[in-house]
Amino acid sequence: MPAYDLSGRLVVGVASSALFDLTESDAYFQAHGEAAYAEYQDRNVDVPLEPGPAFPFIQRLLQLNDLRPGDSLVEVIVLSRNAASTGLRVMRSVEHHGLQVTRAFFTQGRSPLSYIPALGMSLFLTQNKDDVWAAVRAGHPAGHVLPNTAAYEDSDKSLRIAFDFDAVLATDESERIFQTEGMAGFVKNEVAKRDVAHSPGLLKPLLEDLNRIQRLEQELQAADATYEPRVRVALVTARAAPAHERAVQSLRSWGVTVNDAFFLGGIEKAKVLEVMRPHLFFDDQDGHLSGALEHVAGVHVPYGVANEALEDAAPVESA
Repeated sequence: MPAYDLSGRLVVGVASSALFDLTESDAYFQAHGEAAYAEYQDRNVDVPLEPGPAFPFIQRLLQLNDLRPGDSLVEVIVLSRNAASTGLRVMRSVEHHGLQVTRAFFTQGRSPLSYIPALGMSLFLTQNKDDVWAAVRAGHPAGHVLPNTAAYEDSDKSLRIAFDFDAVLATDESERIFQTEGMAGFVKNEVAKRDVAHSPGLLKPLLEDLNRIQRLEQELQAADATYEPRVRVALVTARAAPAHERAVQSLRSWGVTVNDAFFLGGIEKAKVLEVMRPHLFFDDQDGHLSGALEHVAGVHVPYGVANEALEDAAPVESA
């Protein structure tokens, strides 16, 4: 049998901590240790875990595979520090919730991060802060999914994803200028370089993969005018005119697109996110996420100058 080819697919790695609510399990592990934890999971192997903060996103992402039956557009792989035996509960919970996830890597206490580039993943989601820092240090597209109280209608199959621009889709080049020269220096630089594309950031490949699915949806809509595209992508940034132009030109230069673009110029992002209700919103600054967690699953991407002070305090781990 030929090897299964992941190329041409959107490959997402998700930790069990992001996919399911492991609050109770983690508390038991901390209180009783690894051996007792393994016994606890064995006793509860048929008790389904409740959905975690990334569950709505993963659920809707996998539903997109019905757009190309027999040839999956999306592959989701569980990456877990559990042993295979304690991971049984995770996989039975996957089955219980009807998620089409058949692949899982259980690395018993060791970091699974080396498998992100090996499998061409364009995103890794976890609630383990240390793993996110290590992944980002290694240049991998990873994000810390924050606890949230956002609620989504299960009957709604649409998938809404929102990105910040600087230090998320692009590098932190302009953010560094803002930090050292203030708003006036930032605007001056962006106007002078409005035709010079930014270097792509960690999550630009994810946007490319989403655009590929959107192109398939456009073909389906062209063949059937009643078809309503399900994937919608937004840019939500603190930039304003005239600095917006370089961001737009960068997206064009990279060959990627967004459906909606919000250049807020300092308006609180939560005001837009409350209306949009994306299933994930990626931002490099915690402060832009904290006010929106009633309405959205926020993902902190700890990359760039805005995170350097935090990075100094973060543990170093080989990916």
